[in-house]
Amino acid sequence: GDGTTEYKTTPVQLSSPSNVIAIAGGGYHSLALKSDGTVWAWGDNRSGQLGDGTTTNRKTPIQLDSLSGITAIACGAWFSVALKSDGTVWAWGDNNHGELGDGTTATRTIPIQVSGLADVSMINCGGDHSIVLKNNGTVWTWGFNQYGQLGDGSTNNRSAPYPVEKLKNVTSIASGGDHTVVLKSDGTVWAWGSNNSGQLGDGTTTNREIPTLVKTLHNVISVS
Repeated sequence: GDGTTEYKTTPVQLSSPSNVIAIAGGGYHSLALKSDGTVWAWGDNRSGQLGDGTTTNRKTPIQLDSLSGITAIACGAWFSVALKSDGTVWAWGDNNHGELGDGTTATRTIPIQVSGLADVSMINCGGDHSIVLKNNGTVWTWGFNQYGQLGDGSTNNRSAPYPVEKLKNVTSIASGGDHTVVLKSDGTVWAWGSNNSGQLGDGTTTNREIPTLVKTLHNVISVS
């Protein structure tokens, strides 16, 4: 976002935007959320993940004119997601695996509302899947599911939100590239999806298509 494509080995400050309260990074793009609820984007845009209606890369931050009242932002590898103050979720960019949650697999270069979701309190993205937490403590997922990262007991992709059944009282959510982790109000951690490197913490390297308790963890207050 500094106006160049030169690598930097030390931090460089962006001249704009200012009054930023949250940031998110995707595969090759970045988002910033300002205190006034506007979203700014820059970087790679080949899948429309910057949300400006084009597929033109941007070397400096641009404002997404179609978004306002945003309270949280998240990035997948080639797509972006935003949460509005009214509890609705909006997404844009690559949609080959249904990661935008609009019921299609059509790429979107401007934000569209995720189908049938309301009362959402938290959003998160993996490489090609999305996860949200609702105010009632339930978790909903959609997108790529080859490794079971949607937690629905299958490996079928989903292009619209689907509840992770039997999960209640969740307080926080997080995603890796192809796995998902959540924290419950009782301080326990549950994980599912790809486990080839043991990232689910269940003592195996077996993929899990439903939430699995990380048995050795107690009194946890945050997950990432």
